Amino acid sequence: MVINKDCGLKIAEFLLQIKAIKLQPRDPFTWASGWKSPIYCDNRKTLSYPQIRTFIRQQFVAAIEEEYGKPDVIAGVATGGIALGALVAQEMNLPFVYVRSSAKGHGLQNKVEGEIHEGQSVVVVEDLISSGKSSLDAVAALRDIGCNVKGMVAIFTYGFDAAKNNFEQANCKVKTLSDYEFLIEQALDSKYITENDLKSLNEWRIDPSVWMN
Repeated sequence: MVINKDCGLKIAEFLLQIKAIKLQPRDPFTWASGWKSPIYCDNRKTLSYPQIRTFIRQQFVAAIEEEYGKPDVIAGVATGGIALGALVAQEMNLPFVYVRSSAKGHGLQNKVEGEIHEGQSVVVVEDLISSGKSSLDAVAALRDIGCNVKGMVAIFTYGFDAAKNNFEQANCKVKTLSDYEFLIEQALDSKYITENDLKSLNEWRIDPSVWMN
């Protein structure tokens, strides 16, 4: 799923450096789902750092061209994938649209915003994949209007088995710039975490729903 090791480690380094990802196995966060988690991720922070957002844009473009070829349209998933997708579309000189989490409650009640037509090929840009549900909702919205979704690219994935299964069942390819395993490797190498933290961090990745419960 990850493009390559060099990219995976570099993106992990960037995300830790700017605190887009925080690891706190001894003082966990609580997600909206109620799950306790040793990790908090806000990849929108990358937009505030020109060098990092440029690197991400370049890696996305290279991955799209290598894995999917040049599509007709780039689509961003609201909200984290909108700015990233627009950067990619600009670099590739392609039209850009974005997909809402739900249809607009007034006017034309669009779920897909922008100019896009039945039969066009699309690559979807996302910032983070957890279960994959919201990402695949965007894919479904594009397919519902007759588009050919060639696949998705994202900055980071937790690598949950549920997400892998969801993407396989939806018949949607996905490539990410980094993932949880590369993050842990980079965090350990940079002494962001210790060897003593590894057991807890690995247990969470295997089954986050019961971790610390």
